[in-house]
Amino acid sequence: MIFAHWRARRAARNLIDQIHGEIVAAARDPALYTDCAVPDDLDGRFEMTTLHADLTLRRLAELGATDLAQDLVDRVFEAFDDALREMAVSDVGVAKRMTKMAGAYFGRAKAYATALDAEDASALAQALARNALRVGDAATPAALRLAERALSQKRRLAEIPLEAFLTGRFRFPAPETVP
Repeated sequence: MIFAHWRARRAARNLIDQIHGEIVAAARDPALYTDCAVPDDLDGRFEMTTLHADLTLRRLAELGATDLAQDLVDRVFEAFDDALREMAVSDVGVAKRMTKMAGAYFGRAKAYATALDAEDASALAQALARNALRVGDAATPAALRLAERALSQKRRLAEIPLEAFLTGRFRFPAPETVP
């Protein structure tokens, strides 16, 4: 009986790790750092992980999978914590940085929400230029490419059923090819 509970928790953890792995892989796509001019540094990687996690969490919310979404948020922040510790940040420093990262993470989600809901590439590009590209509020060509890419992935995520998430068959969708 106790082993069945343990196996179920382990299976759930493996599922969350698989979804998180897909988010991280999408956030590390080299095209983000070359074609879309995201700085390839710690902050740039954080921004792309935040964006891709937000897109996934929005889809899970649409599907009513709130428990799965919460477990995924917990896993994302656990990975942020692990990364800070691997960089030899002290326990006190980790706590301070995690508080800042949480504020930044949820601030980004809020900043992108209206543009994502409206599928407004221009507004999303302005928010991404400010946050991810760190070039101010101007919707640069790179910011527009990044916004179009995110909107494309949002549309493709909308086609993924809950079953794909729950059975470990979720793959983060590649963006549509934009001419």
